[in-house]
Amino acid sequence: MKRHSLITSLVNFSGNARGCVYSEPLWGIAYNLYAPYISVYMLALGLSDRQIGLIASITWGVQILTMLFSGVMTDKLGRRRTTLIIDLLAWSLPALISALAQNYWFFLVAGLLNTLWRVAHNSWSCLLVEGTDPDQLVDVYTWIYIANQIVGFAAPLTGVLINAFGLVTTMRGLYFFATAMFALKAFITYRLTREPEQGLARMQATRHQSIFSVLGEYKGVLRDLLHTPQTLYVTALLMITSITWMISGNFWSIIVTQKLNIPEQYLAIFPFVKSAIMLIFFFAIIPVINKVHFKGPLVLGFLGYVASLVLLVTAPVGGYVSLILSVCLDACSFAVVGPLMDKLTAVSIDPKERARILSLVFMAVVLITSPFGWVAGTLSEIDRALPFVLCLILYAIGAGLAYYVGKRNIISTPEQA
Repeated sequence: MKRHSLITSLVNFSGNARGCVYSEPLWGIAYNLYAPYISVYMLALGLSDRQIGLIASITWGVQILTMLFSGVMTDKLGRRRTTLIIDLLAWSLPALISALAQNYWFFLVAGLLNTLWRVAHNSWSCLLVEGTDPDQLVDVYTWIYIANQIVGFAAPLTGVLINAFGLVTTMRGLYFFATAMFALKAFITYRLTREPEQGLARMQATRHQSIFSVLGEYKGVLRDLLHTPQTLYVTALLMITSITWMISGNFWSIIVTQKLNIPEQYLAIFPFVKSAIMLIFFFAIIPVINKVHFKGPLVLGFLGYVASLVLLVTAPVGGYVSLILSVCLDACSFAVVGPLMDKLTAVSIDPKERARILSLVFMAVVLITSPFGWVAGTLSEIDRALPFVLCLILYAIGAGLAYYVGKRNIISTPEQA
């Protein structure tokens, strides 16, 4: 294992890549413990499918505003300081509110605060990418995913706690735990990183400009973006993954418990299986993917999602075998699509305007994604399989688009050099 390329890269990470990667498990430990149960926790406190979908749509809509200001804040405050402040506001505070939640309004407020994560995602992405060799980006992002999957092995603990204390009591305790862990992760990341040169340059350039003056410059950035085909195609792929992952995140536990009649305490088994499969896949496949053109792996990843969803929507009541096979395919697909999409996003953007271009890209992604929470909630009330039929269609479109982009060599990546 010491000779494995991923192990070597982890040991050799330095600077901000090390600070961002090494602190990531602190976030993942807390998030993976409660994430599979968010929707059923909402149901237990009296929310309907439609209300859950409405919260998803509202919060995704508000993210348009947070994304609009994310580039400005990242440039004016700096990548490092913005990440610290927003991580506390977007993760620790919403977790505290969710721990105390009584009804729909608590979750809506927590969701609105959580929309600020888009600002931190922008600043954190700049903090991580700037100064990192593009050839190392897949390894960097892969280790971030690995960090969050390793801690996913703690997920079955939630099932044990639910059996002992009940769903609501357990979720409240896990949210209190997450409040502390998210804060710890924010401070450690701040301590282990330094402001990149590009960040210092942007802070200096915007020091005497007002927020609205900096926003006014977006017109030129947008014009350049619209004339950059590689970034536009990546944005389209990001829209597809954003919509599908948002729907799955909000409605997977609902279809599993309400349509397939899987007991709530068994939900944690599936993230455990998913984490194990993803870890095997990361170490066995990612070093190979690193050396080849992105087209083949990305197309296969999207088609893997299609197969996974076919198994999910056709699974019988109590169909554990179909469900586990679906989760395994989903894990393999995510292990390929996730790091590749992160890499394509990084290499397709002009580094001199990274913060503002990322702001516009993610704003467009959020704008298109936001209505789908309500759409999925409405479809779920008709038939809880329908949101995933929609995802299946979108993944098929993603496979076709990835094939087209790769065949035309629209996006240049380091392995092509």
